[in-house]
Parts: sequence; structure tokens; C-alpha cells
Amino acid sequence: MEQQKARGQRLDRTPSTTQTPLMAQRKPSLQEHPQWSWTLKWAAIGSSLGAAVPVGYCTGVMNSPAELMRTWCKETLAHRYDLHVGDAGIELLWSAAVSLFLVGGALGSVTGATVANRFGRRGCFHICGILLALGAACFYACRPLRSVELLLCGRLLVGLAGGLVTAFMSMWHSELAALSQRSTLAPLCPMGLTLGVVVSQICSLRSLLGGNEYWHLGLAFYGLLVVLFYAPFKWYPESPKWLYIVKGRKEEARRQLMQLRGYAVDSTTLQAELDEMELEATSKAATSGFLEVIRDSRLRLPLIIVCAFLGGQQLSGINAIFYYSVSIFRKAGLTPQASEWANLAAGSLNLATSMVGPVLLERVNRRPLMLFSTLLCTVFLFLFAMLLYFIESVSWFAIGCIGCIFLYIFFFQFGLGPMPFFIGAELFEQAPRPAAMALGSVVYWSCNFIIGMGFPTLQNAWGALVFLPFSITCLLLYVLTKYYLPETRGKSPSDVAPLVANGFRSRVRRISYTGN
Repeated sequence: MEQQKARGQRLDRTPSTTQTPLMAQRKPSLQEHPQWSWTLKWAAIGSSLGAAVPVGYCTGVMNSPAELMRTWCKETLAHRYDLHVGDAGIELLWSAAVSLFLVGGALGSVTGATVANRFGRRGCFHICGILLALGAACFYACRPLRSVELLLCGRLLVGLAGGLVTAFMSMWHSELAALSQRSTLAPLCPMGLTLGVVVSQICSLRSLLGGNEYWHLGLAFYGLLVVLFYAPFKWYPESPKWLYIVKGRKEEARRQLMQLRGYAVDSTTLQAELDEMELEATSKAATSGFLEVIRDSRLRLPLIIVCAFLGGQQLSGINAIFYYSVSIFRKAGLTPQASEWANLAAGSLNLATSMVGPVLLERVNRRPLMLFSTLLCTVFLFLFAMLLYFIESVSWFAIGCIGCIFLYIFFFQFGLGPMPFFIGAELFEQAPRPAAMALGSVVYWSCNFIIGMGFPTLQNAWGALVFLPFSITCLLLYVLTKYYLPETRGKSPSDVAPLVANGFRSRVRRISYTGN
């Protein structure tokens, strides 16, 4: 019986061509024209706009009104507590407000696997909405109520939501989509984060919601998206794999697949997909918790890849570039207002390039995209560091720095930007997937915290040379990709897992990929 199921599973992954009744009978396929149903489209777009965009928004919204908010914190502490804090104390308080978002992200990531397995992917999305709504309420009320505590509480709440989003959303999208649809849905979560940052840069302009009277409205503005996209919550589908494999609700999983794919009741493709879930359910064992995943030698290499990609993305300097870009534009001779607009242009380029992601990932394999992205990011970060170091020596080096910033951002979104968020969903099977992606998310937020807290200090100590470690990080990711990342496009995780089961002795470069 198991041999028959395995044989059917191999046939399921054979790319389909022109379908005839005989071929459909002999070669049922998971890629047999699954439909882009309204339910699938709504789940992918609605969840990205309702959760990923608000998290990205909260990442960047405090940069522009930072000085105004510092002044407000100082005046509020003096008015409410008669506590007169100096500049050093205000900087410490501001660091706490920034770091609470990152700490919340790490804590949310730690609980991501447990929440996603216990309450489901849809339930995890619901919890994110509650946290984001509470955070928006805290932001909206903090200034009228003169409460610094509400500001800090709001940052922690949205950080918790951010940790959950990075831990579960790409996994949810991959489980909702058919194999042939995953490349299109894969970059939606990172694209939503990028869109949120750009929207926050626009809303926090002083001419809009970044002024002295309205900055609290700017902080809470994302709440409109949460209300809009969570209101029809009952229309969001649950993951069929979670229903079938984790909860054993097989009939409900069947109905969910029919709704997502547009399958008929007697569809051979539907039955083939259920058979694959059954195989995965019978093989799922103890490798589902954090410790089990870490100890399992077969999962060590894919776990290292996921953590290295997510952590390396943050240590590649993308946040530091945006942190430093305004001052670079000022050194290039731009006015303060022009520098803000140039910074917005950099964010818009980041968004525009990320929107090419679904097209590229649908047509180009993962390995060449990641190799191309990491190599060119290495080159332009190195050039940026050198030009910035000698910026006072040659007049055109300032323009060269701007060019390097824009080229780095452009090539970042080809692979290093979107791929770390979803590669875990393609490397891990159902049982270890939530824990592995949660561990990767913990590394992501921890490295984000390191950059946020450590970059200003290192920049003061090393100057422009602080960008050289970022270039080295991209180079290390290039090496890891070249020798150990298997090609995952168009492949089921059960096909990919054996390729990396031997750890660093795996020979993924010898395996050629012929995708559809």
C-alpha cells in the first residue's frame, strides 16, 4: 500500500502537458490546472495588506518625527511626573521605544510555532490583527492622554505582531497555494513589509502626519488597514495541510482544497493532493518542537540555511542603509527637504523592485537569483564603503555613494530581500516547518535588534568602514548559496528534504533541475 502511495506521489510531481482523459487517469498531478480562486486571492492579498503592511509601517514610521517625539517625551515626563530628564536620559528612553519593537518581534517569533500549530494559520493571523489593533489604539491615545507608557506598550504590541507575521505568513501562503502557484505567492509577505515602510515614509512627512500636532495620528494610521482587511475575517481560509496533518480534520481539509483550487468532488488531482497529505501525516514524527528540530541531524543544514538567510538579510545592511541614507544625501549637497525626498525615492525603488519578485520567482530558479543578488550586493556595499571613506577627497564620490545606495537596493530585492522569508516553507516538510521558521524569525529579529542598537555606536567608531562587515555578510551568503542551497522551485518539500539530509556533506550542486 505504501509503495502504491509513493508511486502515486512521484507521478503527482510530473509536469503536466495537454490533458487527455487517459493521461489524467494515468498521471494525476498536483499541478493539474488549479484555479486562482477568489478565496485564494483574497487570503493572499488581504493578509498581506492587513498584517504585513502594518508591520512594515511600524518599522519605519518613527524615523521622521523622531525629534518631535523626543521633545514630547521630555515635556510629558516633566508635566506628569515632575521628572526632568537630560538629553542622555531621553536618548535612553528613545532607545527603549525603538528596541521594544524588536524585542517584541523576537518574543513573537519564539511563540510563532506554538501559536500556528495550536490555533492554526488563520487563528495566528487573527491574533496578529488583535495585537496590531491594540497597538494602534495605544499610539492614537498616547499624546492626548500624555502617556509615554502607552507609546512603549504600543511598540511592544506591534513588535509581537511582527514576530508572528514573519514566523507564519509565508508558511500559510505556501500551504494555501498549489505547487505551481507558490512562486507567485511566496514574495507577498516581504513585499507587504516593504510597502509598509514606503507608506510610513510618506505619512510621516512633516507636511502630512509627521508634524508636531499629528505625529500620533501618523503612528496609528495603519489601523485603518487593519480594520479594512480584518472586517471580513470569516472569508479567510484555513490551511488544508494544518487541518489534515496537524488536526486530522480530513473532510474539512478536502472541502477547503475544493474551495481554494476549484476542484470537483471526484477530481483525481484532489485525491492526489490528499494522498500526499496522508503520506506526510503518517511520516510526521517527533521532529516538530524546537529542541527536536535543532537536534535532528537531517534538519541541521536546512535550519542553518533558513537562519543564515534571515539573519544575514538584516546583517547585510539594508536597514543601516536606510538609517544612513539621509545624511549621505546631505553630504552629496542636497538640502534637508531634498534629502527626505531622496530617501523616499530610495524606499520607492525598494518597493518597485520588490513588485518584480513574483514575476522573477515564477520564471527563474531560486539559486541563480540568490547568487546574483548576494554577489552584486557584496560589490556595491564594498564600493559604497570605499567611496564614503574617501568622500571628502574627490568631489564626485558623493554622487557615487548615492548611486551605490540605489544599485544596492535594486539588486537586494532580486533575491536577498524576498527569498529568506519563504525558503523555509520550501525546505521543510509539514511537521518541522513551524518550529524551523519560528527559529529563523527569532534570528531575524535578533539581528535586527543588533543593527538597531549597535550600528550608531559602530558607525561612530569605524566611520564608513562599518559597511565592510555588511559586504562580507553578503559574500558569506553567496558561498552558502553556491554550495549548499538546493533548487526548490517547482518541487515539493518532500522532494527537497533528502537533498540536504546529509548536512554539509550534501552535494546540491550536482543535482540538475528541470522545472516546468
